[in-house]
Amino acid sequence: MLNQKGGVGKTTTVISLASYLAKAGKTVLIIDLDPQGNATSGIGIDKSQLQATTYDALTTGSIDTLLVQTAWDGVVIMPTNQELAGAEIDLAQTDKREYKLKHIVDQLSFDYILIDCPPSLGLLTINALTAADSLLIPVQTEYYALEGLGQLLEVMQRVRAGLNTKLELLGIVLTMYDGRTSLSEQVKQEIVKHFGDKLFKSVIPRNVRLAEAPSHGKPISEHDSWSKGARAYKALAKEVINRG
Repeated sequence: MLNQKGGVGKTTTVISLASYLAKAGKTVLIIDLDPQGNATSGIGIDKSQLQATTYDALTTGSIDTLLVQTAWDGVVIMPTNQELAGAEIDLAQTDKREYKLKHIVDQLSFDYILIDCPPSLGLLTINALTAADSLLIPVQTEYYALEGLGQLLEVMQRVRAGLNTKLELLGIVLTMYDGRTSLSEQVKQEIVKHFGDKLFKSVIPRNVRLAEAPSHGKPISEHDSWSKGARAYKALAKEVINRG
């Protein structure tokens, strides 16, 4: 899950998708690769009490005692905290530094591994793209929605050419959609024009209950399963499964 712009609903999408994929009978791992640790805290884990984090996995290659079972059956998380901010510096001089996360992922067996990337295109993000099979891009329906998408897709193509030939664009999902504004619809049509069927049919609305869920340490499926946001993410999870 990647967009170098912050505040587009990336972490909310990771947590919500993980929950609904698990409800569909899938085993799911969330890898929190953002030093802010929002996926970790958003799923109800106290970042200050962590004994091991994603930083330890990247720098030692070991996942012993690292994976944390969440309160929701089928969802496991590799948590993180601000310590991860030092990883790019620590890894910069190491051999095959772009493959550190792939080495970790290759040791794991889950139906879905969702990587919550930082809002940047640095070494952590390159590790995620090198380890991933596919890329899902959340895009907020705002004026600058397409700004930076070209750069992101260019980086993806470079990773495909030099580091990970399997990497594909799974799709783009619109977030924070407000049907009352003409701008949201204009942005949607512009993305359809550029990306066609790569745009998911499920659209994530601007929704108060979605915004509340992280403060309760719960995915939207547990916080308010009847909200518009919950129904949208449930539909998105079905689309993700169908895209395989």
